[in-house]
Amino acid sequence: MAKKRPIHAAKAQPTMHDVARVAGVSQMTVSRVMRGAGYISKDVKKEVVRAARDIGYVHNRLAGGNANYDNPIVGVVVPTLQNRVFTEVLSGINATLDESGLRPVFGVSEYSLETEEDLVFDLLSWRPRGLILPGLEHTDQLRKIVAKTGVRVAEIMDIDGDPISTCFGFSHSKVGAEMAVHMIGRGYRSFGYIGSLGELDLRAAKRFRAFAKVVQEAGATLHAVEKTRDASSMETGRLMTDRILQRIDRPQAIYYANDDLAAGGLMHCLAEGLSVPDDVALAGFNGLGFLSALPKRITTTVTPRYDIGASAANWILQSQDQEMPSIIELAAALRVGETT
Repeated sequence: MAKKRPIHAAKAQPTMHDVARVAGVSQMTVSRVMRGAGYISKDVKKEVVRAARDIGYVHNRLAGGNANYDNPIVGVVVPTLQNRVFTEVLSGINATLDESGLRPVFGVSEYSLETEEDLVFDLLSWRPRGLILPGLEHTDQLRKIVAKTGVRVAEIMDIDGDPISTCFGFSHSKVGAEMAVHMIGRGYRSFGYIGSLGELDLRAAKRFRAFAKVVQEAGATLHAVEKTRDASSMETGRLMTDRILQRIDRPQAIYYANDDLAAGGLMHCLAEGLSVPDDVALAGFNGLGFLSALPKRITTTVTPRYDIGASAANWILQSQDQEMPSIIELAAALRVGETT
């Protein structure tokens, strides 16, 4: 049974005076930095922000207003809007919060943990009802401020790690391993992999490592690995598939970090007159709706994106003293298509 964790209790909050003391500046300077008012040198601003984060101070943009005001916003951070996966997650969040009159306010981190930290500090200054964050990897400063403020946090899209409070998602290691088992079971012995965003997409990296481990343990080879720093797209999938298939040691099968890349790979193969899966097998990840419009159904892993968003939002709505298992697993399922 998954362990339960109590909700963080808010602790005594540091003040602007504390920030000023640590930064070695006046309280007025701290106030101006926090409000973005007037000119402050970059060096002074950097020192004030560093001091604030070190001691866990969060500016209150609502100070001076109604102390009993029940803020209707929930802060949400998503890693990107270039992938339709997260629009579906946001739909689940929005629909659930809307039933209770709450509104999501979101920022985009572009897979940067430092940008995520900046967004969280800014969102917390509006005293949101809760936070919804992607994945389980965050900066130490972010974890510190969350613990200091006692804000309710739901992490989404992953369960492979140590959640701050409660996470909602599935195991990327598990689905990566399942795809490897499936493809090896089909008789493929040499593999390629195509990914995007370099090493920034930490969840894709977990799938890749698990896939590679199973391939290696089976005595097969994963020798054609292409990872671009570019964002995921069908065009990127076409270009990188062409690159892999130009190799002398062309793999029998290619595993893609997501369906956009896999769809581009399929289009390249069809344009070049290659038979899929006879000449090369292809598999993706996410189970996106547009796959049904392709000439062949791509083998993929279907993820519960809307349900993850809805479950996380529902958790934010619960009573603050309610306990919840630290890991809530929502099933992701292998869907075998015509490409493996």
